[in-house]
Amino acid sequence: MVDTIGNPVTWAARLIGGGARRVEAGTSEISGEDTAPIVITGLRLGDLRLALRSGLDDFMALRTDVMFIVVIYPIIGLMLMGLAMNRNMLPMVLPMISGFALLGPVAAVGLYEMSRRREMGLKTTWGDALGVLEAPSIFPILVLGFYLFAVFIVWLIFANSIYSLTLGPEPPASLATFGRDIFTTSAGWVMLIVGCAVGFVFAATVLTMSLISFPLLVDRHVGLVRAVVTSITIARRNPVVVAAWGAIVVVALGVGVATMFVGLIVVLPVLGHASWHLYRRAVAPPVR
Repeated sequence: MVDTIGNPVTWAARLIGGGARRVEAGTSEISGEDTAPIVITGLRLGDLRLALRSGLDDFMALRTDVMFIVVIYPIIGLMLMGLAMNRNMLPMVLPMISGFALLGPVAAVGLYEMSRRREMGLKTTWGDALGVLEAPSIFPILVLGFYLFAVFIVWLIFANSIYSLTLGPEPPASLATFGRDIFTTSAGWVMLIVGCAVGFVFAATVLTMSLISFPLLVDRHVGLVRAVVTSITIARRNPVVVAAWGAIVVVALGVGVATMFVGLIVVLPVLGHASWHLYRRAVAPPVR
């Protein structure tokens, strides 16, 4: 039967009805429909190397670097252009760049889907990264993503307050002056040390909650609470491995940023794919 648009009233009713069904399905995903046990297998330091190797393999096979050039670089360019035109924002450059570590798990959701499909032997293209947006599990993913964005905003507020109490509240005259003040004044060192300590707390909190929760939500309909609790449990049981993974992420992002963001073309997708494989090593596949 041919599907026609019909008159505006019936078309609008069909659209609203479809949207309502999507909202209803998405709401049920918040609590989750998959009640099967989540079996945690544990992690070892060697799993990090294997996950990174598998992530690099996915990256080479799927060429997700091209996708990041198209999507990420315009955003970075606009952000840096805005910062360069407003010296009041100079103190926020480093906190915003470090925000990559806080928002990274959200940006990598499409990469998890691509790695999942390749793992299943399915034909995978860049368009499949957007396929996760059609899944009912996108609702809990968006909720958790909103939480991470809120954490990012709170981090920026803290970072701005630390600057105001040390080198501020007046904005630096230039980037060169700002850099000199950080490393040649006692107030600058206080800002650097306190800022790093506070940033570590934010990063550790996000890492603990999002370590495997996003891949788990992409893979199974377990619900938001079970996904986050599972992630926290894995972090609590494997603190050394999780801390090592966090250090790898920080160093890799640092290298990406230090190369004038060029390195992020490789770093971001490899870390995203590797996170999927880390999840696979931390949680056993469900028995079908």
